[in-house]
Formats: sequence, structure tokens, C-alpha cells
Amino acid sequence: MNRRGTALLMVWCEVPADKEAEFNRWYNEEHVAERLGVPGFLSAARYEAVKGAPKHLAVYELENAAVMESAAYKKVLDNPTEWTKRSGAPFIATTFIRNIYTMIHPKTVTPALAQAPLAPALQLGRMSVPAEVDREWNEWYSGIYVPNYEKVPGVIRGRRYRAVVGEPTYLTFYEFEHPKVSETEAWKAQQDAVPINKTMRGHMRHAPGSPGVYVKTFETR
Repeated sequence: MNRRGTALLMVWCEVPADKEAEFNRWYNEEHVAERLGVPGFLSAARYEAVKGAPKHLAVYELENAAVMESAAYKKVLDNPTEWTKRSGAPFIATTFIRNIYTMIHPKTVTPALAQAPLAPALQLGRMSVPAEVDREWNEWYSGIYVPNYEKVPGVIRGRRYRAVVGEPTYLTFYEFEHPKVSETEAWKAQQDAVPINKTMRGHMRHAPGSPGVYVKTFETR
């Protein structure tokens, strides 16, 4: 069975400190397994921020974005368990971001990517750009910026997504071998390695807490 698809469900949240232990137990013991029982949910992992915010992140790899409109998904969404009502993110979170994304770079899921486990660490950028530079900016980001960062030691891969539910519009999803990759000189050297980078980066409007670096705390399947 493939572990990666062409879409993601990403859930970020903050929860009160006195509810965090039960929240984590609910997520790991019930919620992730429940979601992975829905056809089209391929794999899942949970992360915590070491840089940026919100603190808690759940990543669900989806066969495609249409999975989120399926009858099977809507059934579990519309019928939360009693534990979910007591400890679930939609009920207790002080910050709750739930976005659905479809992949725009690379264009296809290769066999190697399809079977790859979720990375030990992630760097995530949530951003938008003005409409008048959208096409040029996307060509640069996918054609120059991400491929150059993929040359940096410790970078496993970079992917890009467009939001179909939620905002801002774009998600950059770097997978790292360890959470310190973006602190290395090799990473920093890529920031302005190409003259156009400074101009194109100037168009980005990052969401609060972005970019964030996350470390994996839980994975199944």
C-alpha cells in the first residue's frame, strides 16, 4: 500500500497545558487510527514545533483531495466519539487550523516517494503572494528555489501544495533528516544563491508562526 498521495490534510493546534496529556493520548490511541480507517487516508504522523507555531501538527497523506468529500470520511467527521468530544482538537484547542492541500510540485508521486515514511523533521512555510506575480513566482519556486534547497545535506525532499480548503494559499513542505538542517551554512547559502531569489522572496506573505520546524512524535502505518 502506498504511504504518500497527491494531497494532504494538515491540522495545527494549540491546547491548554492542563489538557495536553489527555489530548495526546486521545490523538495517538484513538483519533489517528480512526482516520486511517477511512479509504484514501494512506499514512499519518504527529509533530511538535521546535520553531514557529502552532505547537501541535498532524499530517495525513491522502490518495487525493476528493477523499475529504467521501461518504466514509463525512461519517466519522459527523459522528465524533465521546472521547473526541472531551479531548479532541475542535473542542478544546485555543488555536485550530485545518487545511486540505493538493500537490503542485512535483507533478507526480514517484514509486520511491509513494513508499517513503514520513520524515523525522519538517520545515513548513504557509504563504500567499499577490495575484499579479502568482505565475512567475510559482515557476521560480518550483523550478529554482526548491530544487536548490534539495541539494543541501540533510534535506530529503521538498514538495509544494496549494490549499483547496483553508488559507493561506501555498504550503512548502520540506522533509529533513534532523531539525537543524535550516540552521546550517549550506542551507543559508541557498537563500540568495540566485539573483532572482531576493525579489521573489519579497513577494511572500507568511502566515503567523511560519516558517515552522517540526519534529516527529508519533507515526503509524
